[in-house]
Amino acid sequence: MVVPPLLRAVIMGPPGSGKGTVSARIIKHFGVKHLSSGDLLRDNMQKKTEVGILAKSYIDQGQLIPDDIMTQLMLNELKGLDRYNWLLDGFPRTVAQAEALDKECHIDTVIDLDVPFETIKCRLTARWIHPSSGRVYNLEFSPPKVQGIDDITGEPLVQRDDDKPETVSKRLQAYDAQTKPVLEYYRKKGLLKSFSGTETNKIWPHIYAFLQTKLPDVSQKDAAIPR
Repeated sequence: MVVPPLLRAVIMGPPGSGKGTVSARIIKHFGVKHLSSGDLLRDNMQKKTEVGILAKSYIDQGQLIPDDIMTQLMLNELKGLDRYNWLLDGFPRTVAQAEALDKECHIDTVIDLDVPFETIKCRLTARWIHPSSGRVYNLEFSPPKVQGIDDITGEPLVQRDDDKPETVSKRLQAYDAQTKPVLEYYRKKGLLKSFSGTETNKIWPHIYAFLQTKLPDVSQKDAAIPR
């Protein structure tokens, strides 16, 4: 029996493009290991590791974490995943990070969620939360019964700083400036696969069909095994 080569994939897309939802579906259907730079950073900061303390000092000053720190963090983690199919999320963010990753392993495919910035602005700025419970409302898809009020407690809803229109615009501009060169880097290598649309549920079937050409769907086969 021929063992198929392991998949080395990267998912890219601006904040609010649906990367979390799509990644969760890829994990469920294709059984890949998902490595998120954001999750890994939070974990290291919480555990107060050497890298975590260093990263926090940059974040606290409102600075980007230097390429070498991010690269070291991610590559160390990837060493433990060399026998698995994996999906990287949030890394590489710069061409220098992409080049460092290339030296360590061969990337097979880069999934790019190409969602219009206007769609993302509407999506993120429509999000309001109930602080004490973490309940999330979306003014477009799942609005509260009374505007600005939590359905269960009657307490006021708030908008996270990250979801305020001016912050969303800044985050999108930063993504554009920082990540466009990375998309171009992978495009030139013939690895970039862009999926365009305004709704995750409409983009997903195309991503699923594409990944089926590379990996079997394990969700049916392993239905009896809890995941």
